[in-house]
Parts: sequence; structure tokens; C-alpha cells
Amino acid sequence: MNGPQTLSQVFDRLDKALSALDDAVDRSAEIRREYSDAEEEVQRLNADRARLAEELDASEARAVRLEDVNKEVSRRLVTAMETIRAVLDR
Repeated sequence: MNGPQTLSQVFDRLDKALSALDDAVDRSAEIRREYSDAEEEVQRLNADRARLAEELDASEARAVRLEDVNKEVSRRLVTAMETIRAVLDR
């Protein structure tokens, strides 16, 4: 400090300090809001990921069933063709 200050100067410094504190509190509150928003987004993304994983599992299971059915249909067609050939060859 440079010598004695007037009451007006002290109030000016106090006003600047309070303004700086208010700005810091506002920034802190904004950071907390952004962090909270980010946490909510992460939770939504995790829920979406879980839902998509379930859908993928169901789709993979369906694909396996369809492949099994396709193999069975193919086997039956081969059997039918062999039967038809045997009948025609007689």
C-alpha cells in the first residue's frame, strides 16, 4: 500500500474485490452446471449403449435362428430333389 487510503478508495477496492468474487462464483456455478449436464449426457449415452447392446444381441440370436432354418430348408430341398430323381429314374 502506498500510504493512507481514503474511505472512498477502500470502498472502491472492496467493491472490486466483491465484483471479482461474484464473477468467480458465477464461473464456478457455470462449471458445475456444465459438469452436471455432461454427467446427464454420459448417463443417457450409457442407457443408449445398453439398449443397443440388447438389440444387437437379439439381432444376432435371430440371425443364428434364420441360418439354422435356412440350413434345414436346404437339407429338405436336397432330400426332395433326391426323392424326385429316384422316382423319375424308375
